[in-house]
Amino acid sequence: MGTALMNVDQNSVILALVLGLIFLVLFEILRIHVSRGRTPPGPRPFPFVGTLPYFIKDPMGSARSIHQYGEMATVYIGRQQGIVLNTLQITKEALVQEASTFSGRPALPLIDWITNGLGIIMVTFGHSWRQQRRFALHTLRNFGLGKKSVEERVSEEGRYLVAEMLKEEGTTFDPKHVIQNAVSNIICSIVFGYRFDYDNKRFAYLLKVLNENFILTGSAGAQMFNLVPFIKHFPGPHQKMLQNTNELLRFIREEVKEHRQTLDPENPRDFIDAYLLEIEKQKSHEDSTFHEENMVMSTADLFLAGTDTTATTIRWGLIFLMENPEVQERCHEEIVQVLGYDRQPSMDDRDKLPYTYATVHEIQRCANIVPFGVIHATTQPTKLRGYDIPQGTMIMTNLTRIFSDKKHWKSPDTFNPENFLDENGHFYKPEAFIAFSLGPRVCPGETLARTELFLYIVTLLQRLHFSWPPNSPRPDMDGIMGVVRFPHPFKIVCCSRDAKY
Repeated sequence: MGTALMNVDQNSVILALVLGLIFLVLFEILRIHVSRGRTPPGPRPFPFVGTLPYFIKDPMGSARSIHQYGEMATVYIGRQQGIVLNTLQITKEALVQEASTFSGRPALPLIDWITNGLGIIMVTFGHSWRQQRRFALHTLRNFGLGKKSVEERVSEEGRYLVAEMLKEEGTTFDPKHVIQNAVSNIICSIVFGYRFDYDNKRFAYLLKVLNENFILTGSAGAQMFNLVPFIKHFPGPHQKMLQNTNELLRFIREEVKEHRQTLDPENPRDFIDAYLLEIEKQKSHEDSTFHEENMVMSTADLFLAGTDTTATTIRWGLIFLMENPEVQERCHEEIVQVLGYDRQPSMDDRDKLPYTYATVHEIQRCANIVPFGVIHATTQPTKLRGYDIPQGTMIMTNLTRIFSDKKHWKSPDTFNPENFLDENGHFYKPEAFIAFSLGPRVCPGETLARTELFLYIVTLLQRLHFSWPPNSPRPDMDGIMGVVRFPHPFKIVCCSRDAKY
């Protein structure tokens, strides 16, 4: 009798769970149906996970096709609604004309878990963000950003980069580490006050874990964390991300400790010195957001933003230049005609090198390293094109579509520097080139990135010729989707242009 009652109880529990699950699914389907009737059109979401399966399965295919739903499309990251802006016009309307409303950042559990809501890049639009960004931009300018001194650092590092590549002359090698190291050394010189040699094993390891985090953050595991944050208590790729982040923060804290011990208030050497002085200066202000943890995270943001994005663009650039050897040769000929083999380039040479300058921009357009831009969020309820947009809605810019729209580009689907040249062969920048975004949250490192891309690419093409190794397979041009779109691992062969070096 007892066994029978137990079986009945177990059956009742199972039935209740099944009925409850069915009810939840039906309720979710109804919620989705009602929600879709009030939002811009978009791909049909699945219960609980939204449209994530489409983007995880084929991220670039989704980026290329989402514009079919119109100038705005609705997507769902789990149950959280997002709006994709598919045209330049509506992007300007949102990010520029309604800037304060569309300049937030979404609440992403993974990012909040790692950053504790501190820093510059992913912090919400508000007082802390304004203080930290304003201070960072002012301090970076003081230490040479946009000035000849930073140009000189990039030019000098360009010489080191070429010399490092020439050590592998005629052999097959992966250029990833040397490019990352060269790019990172510029922001390191501004933030920490010095550069790192290419054979520094500790720094090589740090660059490796940073790159790993950039890939993991865009992975299916990271998206799962954002859907069910309680998995932070369990093993998984998110634990590796936290471990990698802690490695970087530990490195920065060690730098801060050393800077504090050797600080000369009359002669700040770099960003960390300047921040330590600002903490003291702001101590009496109740609304100050300057403290050591914010300093560490803001430094990490600058280090991250100043490393992988530009390095990734240059790596894509090598792929496009090897795939289009006639472009590579034309750039080299133009560079040598203006600079010869010995003079280092400067930003003043841009007007004299229109084809090469156009090629740098075309690399950025085709590399398209952030296909949906850095995600924004609405800071308050608003309307856009007649649709009600709730507060906290994620806003994405479909750069993939904008960078391939026939309205804006002569050759939207092929690598062609003519996209940035007028009928007289002079450089011009189409309005649709918004690689650094628009509005108040435009990339704070834009000036540095432009300087590095131009000077590094000119220096490389002046001194070296790049080609694919014999019979090597070409990488999948859709790349690997992380925080940025990375090229698949590839190897190159470089040869000296017979210059004195």
